[in-house]
Amino acid sequence: MTDPMAFLAGGGEAARMIRERDWTGHPLGHPAGWPAEFRAALSLVLNSPESMILAWGPDLHFFFNDAYFPLLGPRLTWAMGERFDRVWADAWEQAKPIIDAAFGGRAERFVDLPWKLDTDRGQRDTWFTFSYSRVLDAAGLVAGLFILTNETTARVLGDAALRESEALARENVERVRLSLAAGAIIGTWVWDIPGDRFTVDEAFALNFGLDPALGRSGISLAKVVETVHPDDQAGLAEAIGQAVARGGRYAHQYRVRRRDGRYYWLEANGHVEHGPDGTPVRFPGVLLDIEERRAVEAERDRALTELRDLNERLEQRVEERTAALQMAETQLRQSQKMEAVGQLTGGLAHDFNNLLAGISGSLEMIGSRLAQGRIADVEKYMTVAQGAARRAAALTHRLLAFSRRQTLDPKTTDVNRLVEGMEDMIRRTVGPAIAVEVVGASGLWPALVDPPQLENALLNLCINARDAMPDGGRITVETANRWLDERGARERDLEPGQYLSLCVTDTGTGMPADVIAKAFDPFFTTKPVGQGTGLGLSMIYGFARQSGGHARIYSEVGMGTTVCLYLPRHHGAVEEDIASVGSGLPRSEQGETVLVVDDEPSVRMLVTDILEDLGYVAIEAADSVAGLKVLQSDARIDLLVTDVGLPGGMNGRQMADAARIGRPDLKVLFVTGYAENAVVGNGHLEPGMAVLTKPFAVETMAERVRAMIEA
Repeated sequence: MTDPMAFLAGGGEAARMIRERDWTGHPLGHPAGWPAEFRAALSLVLNSPESMILAWGPDLHFFFNDAYFPLLGPRLTWAMGERFDRVWADAWEQAKPIIDAAFGGRAERFVDLPWKLDTDRGQRDTWFTFSYSRVLDAAGLVAGLFILTNETTARVLGDAALRESEALARENVERVRLSLAAGAIIGTWVWDIPGDRFTVDEAFALNFGLDPALGRSGISLAKVVETVHPDDQAGLAEAIGQAVARGGRYAHQYRVRRRDGRYYWLEANGHVEHGPDGTPVRFPGVLLDIEERRAVEAERDRALTELRDLNERLEQRVEERTAALQMAETQLRQSQKMEAVGQLTGGLAHDFNNLLAGISGSLEMIGSRLAQGRIADVEKYMTVAQGAARRAAALTHRLLAFSRRQTLDPKTTDVNRLVEGMEDMIRRTVGPAIAVEVVGASGLWPALVDPPQLENALLNLCINARDAMPDGGRITVETANRWLDERGARERDLEPGQYLSLCVTDTGTGMPADVIAKAFDPFFTTKPVGQGTGLGLSMIYGFARQSGGHARIYSEVGMGTTVCLYLPRHHGAVEEDIASVGSGLPRSEQGETVLVVDDEPSVRMLVTDILEDLGYVAIEAADSVAGLKVLQSDARIDLLVTDVGLPGGMNGRQMADAARIGRPDLKVLFVTGYAENAVVGNGHLEPGMAVLTKPFAVETMAERVRAMIEA
């Protein structure tokens, strides 16, 4: 029985690829059923030693022999039997007109046609000589194309290199001719080294003042170098000796005396040839006149020296101008500081005068009403005075916050719970025209912050958002856990690590870039005069930085604004709020003793009266020396209440540390209106120490004292 696959015999690796391919579903069907003319043509291709292709059928399915493999590159594993336009998709636009012409009966041959070819080593420029001819079926119709290929890249590149070499040779010949014509080459020589015999041309002899006839018959090296400048003879001898010893190229510059008696610079260029045994045998070369070149080089060196001197003088002038500019900038910054201080003091004077007027006026009215016996009116004026005092305290806290000098009382805080507790207040504050949405992240990490200050910051952000939406809109308060890598942390001026974010987003007017750049600056505000102090965002920024985090603004004009606070993650349990039990102020039931140290008599009197009313024994001291003396005595002291800033040579923290040497379990409550963080431990107080910020409510003082003594 005849083998239907016999036409693949002798086809090598390409025939194997045809046998092993799965032809199921292929337009041409299985090879056993291919037309006889197709099998005959393919057998011819597979057995040809030349690089050949057969493209068969209306879709030009692509077949090739082993000689064609190198041209396929990365296509080799899948190209057998695929469509021509898929195999050579990157060259199809170039190939299609040629194929159309061949189908039309115009067989063509192309010689050294450039072709962009994708190979295993990437795309490269190639050249090919190839021909296209059509293959007819039994009915005389065009059934496919024979394509005979021959890559000529190596020959084309070789011819190009040869042409380039020939052009270079012609250029060099022309250069030598021009040099000779211009007088640049002033002589040639050949030195027979073993015989010490120089033969030189007429130009060499004339330039060295030698007899041309003697130059043709030969002279010694010693005779040749007689005209070399005495200062250059040692260097010339060393250069010649090295060239003769090593062989190869030689070049050296020196001065020679010519026929007019003057010395001129020249350059000798030559090549030392060694024999098979390594012995130097021949030394040909040329002399070049470089007098003009040396003069140009000398002029260049002089110009460079002058340029360096000019640059040095210019650099000195630039340094002087830079110093003057820096001084002017320093003066400008100082002027801006003084302007800011003036703005601050003017605003503070206005605000505090209003508050003091309410306090002092209320106190005067209380005294007047008490003198008149009209006690019923006293409560009204007390309420006014207390309200003014609270507003004054709030203003002071805002100033300390943006300067990052407020005394914080950080606690492990669940920010989601804090936001939830603020939600009703925020809704009431922004009004019914603005929708408030709270999106709390699940599993939000805790933060170590001062909760009241964070509440104040959140409320300020919501008020700012409200003011940016005069026609109503939406405020979204959102929390999230953030992992900041090096890039993200650098963009936010933070250390890489884990943070939680608290963001307030509005749909308001937005901010341009120049406003964003200044928004956190103290006193900067876009609101009309009298409607904004410019401290709100400064306070928020100062609080965030003091808490180890940062604040960022993201905004687009007309699209709204997002302000985000980034706070470091704290690994610790959230502190639960402890509700007060019972009624009235917590009192002393055991006669505990409290030492009160404060240099302000009114504060000392107030604290002492509060403590005595609560049943404590109160001891007073006006400075650190008197306070430490009591602490170093045998007196019973259950709690030390002290200001941070004290006269007497040491502050409150230093006094407490000194007292703990003898009283290691001494409990200390720092009562302060202004304190550098470093004084009270930079937020890291030792066990048994706490901070209470002035001014304070009597209830707060009573609860804090009782809690510390009982702890």
